[in-house]
Amino acid sequence: MSTPASSPPEALAPPGLRQVVTILSITQITSWGILYYAFAALSPSISSDTGWSSVAITGAFSTGQFVSAGVGIWVGRHIDGYGPRRVMTAGSLVAIPGILAVAAAPNLAVFYLGWILAGVAMAGVLYPPAFAALTHWGGVNRVRALTTLTLVGGLASTVFAPLASVLDGWVGWRGAYLILLVVLVLITVPLHWFGLHRPWRPHRPIDATMESQAVAAPAYVEASVVARSGPFLLLAVAMALASLSVFAVVVNLVPMLVEQGLTRNLAAVALGLGGVGQVAGRLGYAAFAARTGVRIRAVLVVAGIAVTTAALSLSPAVPALLIGLGVLVGLTRGIYTLIQATAVTDRWGPSSYGTLNGLLMAPTLVASASAPFVGAAVARLVGSYAEAFMLLAGIAAVAAVLLVWATPSEPPAG
Repeated sequence: MSTPASSPPEALAPPGLRQVVTILSITQITSWGILYYAFAALSPSISSDTGWSSVAITGAFSTGQFVSAGVGIWVGRHIDGYGPRRVMTAGSLVAIPGILAVAAAPNLAVFYLGWILAGVAMAGVLYPPAFAALTHWGGVNRVRALTTLTLVGGLASTVFAPLASVLDGWVGWRGAYLILLVVLVLITVPLHWFGLHRPWRPHRPIDATMESQAVAAPAYVEASVVARSGPFLLLAVAMALASLSVFAVVVNLVPMLVEQGLTRNLAAVALGLGGVGQVAGRLGYAAFAARTGVRIRAVLVVAGIAVTTAALSLSPAVPALLIGLGVLVGLTRGIYTLIQATAVTDRWGPSSYGTLNGLLMAPTLVASASAPFVGAAVARLVGSYAEAFMLLAGIAAVAAVLLVWATPSEPPAG
């Protein structure tokens, strides 16, 4: 007997779900650490070694993020139809030529090309496809599964920012990227290919045949309606602004702390400790979610991002205080990741999560892509990273205000 397309997807039994969560947790900490946080730790060395400006190199990284945003829409639709196995494995493989080009780049053109390929890889291996997989397979356990995933993923900066800095001192930034690439391939390719080989019930997109035969594709039709609604559009804008603030701070935290007088290695440690803050925030997310509604939860978290970023900007140049504030910034960032992961299901239910989340995340990823460049460019324009961080705090505050109206009045079904 066939099952209506609108019914919830089959969830894996808890042992099977735990195995998938474990696999994706390992691949997320590795992928985020190497494809994202390593750049934050290595960017000062890249600039000093090559003579390329910080704006130019963060522009390359941002270009990769723009590519990731565009490819991410296709990835979400592909996962709704076919599952995460092939696309996440392919993402891991595309990272090979991308990081090789970055590490070997003799000029900025090749450096940019490498990050374009790395952006394609990121679209296939970072949080959005992993969130889609766990939302589909997790069923009623999806929030717990997503929380576990992001708890582990939050340690990516803790592990890989200091590691990248140590490798940089040992073999230089080019050698560091080559070593990290080997780690990425050996871990993520087999885990994605063999570990995600699970049954998947597709959400079929509507086509002309379906329309003429009135074949049910209500999840897809609902997705198209939701995507044009006022709350969805406001949510997309608010998430984009919040992400611009969050990721501009993350990628520019090391040069900001160096500007404040910390050594590069100590600044990398501070970035890594922000990962500990992320984990702490996510550990308390379930209790926080149980005591707050969708709207107030999102507003409080994004307002917290604004406040902690402003505090970092206004802090005196005291290393212990700066590091402590970096941990608080990480804490709010950690909770925000779960706000993002559950934004669609909290408001509209789990149907066509991959499609809706891909659409929601596209402007967010564009903002995240712009963030490294925007942070560096604004710092140069206003004269310091501290002043740039105050402007980023203001952007997060605007996002918090918009989130007041970014929730539909009717609860989600399913």
